[in-house]
Amino acid sequence: MKQITMPEAQGKDGSPPIYRGGPIYRGRLTTRKSAFTGDTTGYNTEHRSSMLYYVSKRMMDIVLAAAGMVVLLPVFLVIAMCITLDDRGPILHFRELVGLRERRFFALKFRTMIPDADAYLEKHPGLMREYQKSMKLKDDPRVTRVGKFLRKTSLDELPQLFNVLTGEMSLVGPRSIHASELVRYGKYAQKRLAVKPGITGLWQVSNRQHNSYEERIPYDIAYIDNRSFLLDLLILVKTLKVFIVPTGI
Repeated sequence: MKQITMPEAQGKDGSPPIYRGGPIYRGRLTTRKSAFTGDTTGYNTEHRSSMLYYVSKRMMDIVLAAAGMVVLLPVFLVIAMCITLDDRGPILHFRELVGLRERRFFALKFRTMIPDADAYLEKHPGLMREYQKSMKLKDDPRVTRVGKFLRKTSLDELPQLFNVLTGEMSLVGPRSIHASELVRYGKYAQKRLAVKPGITGLWQVSNRQHNSYEERIPYDIAYIDNRSFLLDLLILVKTLKVFIVPTGI
């Protein structure tokens, strides 16, 4: 199996990152500096995938996303009904994200929080500070009863299949992020914009999903440096296992 090259976790001063993880899949992670060329305008990376990879990846995205939306339609309807009955609020949540070549778009997710989630944070400075550290809250009081189940099973991500069909996202890729989060990637920010964000990815299936934000970044860079059709398939298989044994990614 192909060895996945893991960059080191980036230091706060922009120094090369240091990886502190363990094995993923059956391969061994190694450490090295990222292959970022330093080009901050062309979104270039040293890794060059073939045209066959891009075509096959896009075809896989279209076929699986379309099939998934048809097969999972009853699940969509049940989830929508549960959200509505829970608090009568909106069914979907629209989050503005940044994608390939800085393209802005709105990703769809089933709403898992109270309708005024942002206002709730503003009223609780302590929670706001905790959220800004990792863009997550360990025990988020804003999450609804239905939302807890959707997050634990990752079912809240299913509407993003539509974003995959429109070409804004891919089934597999780096984590989706807001434009304001790019600064956390330091000198790797432009490299991050060289590929589409994914519904699932290397970090989500690595059993390290509760790490700090800085410790998640190396997984995004490692995927970009080692992306291949085989790696995408492996991540998809791992993701299916998450649905069987929920971990709350």
